[in-house]
Amino acid sequence: MGTTGNGRRGRRPNAVVIGGSMAGLFSALLLQRAGWEVDVFERAGSELSGRGAGIVTHAELFSILQAAGIDRQAAEVGVSVVGRRVLARDGSIVGALALPQVLTSWGHLYGLLRDALPAERYHHGRTLARIEEGFGTVTAHFEDGSSVSGDLLIGADGIFSAVRAQFSPEVVPSYVGYIAWRGLVDEAAVSPETREALLDHFAFALPDGEQMLGYPVAGADNAMARGRRRYNFVWYRPAAADTVLRDLLTDRDGVAHPLSIPPGRIRPEIVAAMRSDARRLLAPQFAEVVEKAEQPFIQAIQDLETPRMRLGRRVVILGDAAFVARPHVGMGVTKAASDAQSLVDALAAHPDDRDAALAAFEASRLRYGAAVIRRARELGAYMQAQILTPEERAMAERHRRPEAVMAETAVATGIAA
Repeated sequence: MGTTGNGRRGRRPNAVVIGGSMAGLFSALLLQRAGWEVDVFERAGSELSGRGAGIVTHAELFSILQAAGIDRQAAEVGVSVVGRRVLARDGSIVGALALPQVLTSWGHLYGLLRDALPAERYHHGRTLARIEEGFGTVTAHFEDGSSVSGDLLIGADGIFSAVRAQFSPEVVPSYVGYIAWRGLVDEAAVSPETREALLDHFAFALPDGEQMLGYPVAGADNAMARGRRRYNFVWYRPAAADTVLRDLLTDRDGVAHPLSIPPGRIRPEIVAAMRSDARRLLAPQFAEVVEKAEQPFIQAIQDLETPRMRLGRRVVILGDAAFVARPHVGMGVTKAASDAQSLVDALAAHPDDRDAALAAFEASRLRYGAAVIRRARELGAYMQAQILTPEERAMAERHRRPEAVMAETAVATGIAA
């Protein structure tokens, strides 16, 4: 007989959520609406920021936001694009696809979720030290000496999860052979020609072995009006780990960073070389947004895939703590929301047997997470610094064509669990 799904008799069950970003907030709000008491513990000492990042929305995301108590109309506020296009080196349009989408901002969604959770349930500046499981409870111990116990602990603390590290230290992110240069530029700062070409579309450029994409996002203070938006670009480029990547991540003082570097520490000559390459390789419209982005930054693209999401009798991980797919699928936030919804559904389906509930949750989400990883690898194969196998070569050829890039990037199709 498993443990009861309703906690000890006579009281509401309570959950401890480690990580206060999207996955943690979705978990907390959905559990709260299912009758749980929930507290969220975030290691950052201040409110989180998404650097103005845009999010491609999917119908499933809006449904889960509504289930979490978020007003659907407020959630659907975003910047609309009418379709997709591919620009050639000379700036001409060589491919087009009618695919209307709403692109919202990370900050907008985070704000809606954060405001929906009672302030006293969100705890800043709490860094997890270790987890201890007892017979009927699980306890999180924090570096400040405090601790908190609950019936369930959810690790929603991202790609470098401290929860996962305690139970599965062998599961770590792996660099996949290419990086992304990312940046934002104010709509008002670019020329009318570039606004005409880019600001109403999800646009691409496809230099050999590379991919540039961009789309409009909300401007300062979540402004959505024309003239006040921003343009977000992501430029994927091969970078061998032991040569190019090492150079990119060596900062102004000669300090080599392993897989990320603070934007302000990137050497000026690295940024200058990237902008020179943009003028040489990209459509003039994309070269302009790269030139005018104030502080572009580097993201080393990584895969993370866990064989377990249930790590203890009362401990699970979800969101980026469990799976991180290459960004081409555009599913990070939606997957985190779906993980949280699946956990709550499993607990509701097995109210008197938490062992069965957590086993059902894990079985379902392991399959889905693996499918997302697999699809993202297919879409990104041609940008790897080294294509090692015939399978990777076949994927590279299949997914590098303009019509394939437009139809397959940041959509929910092609993910078969």
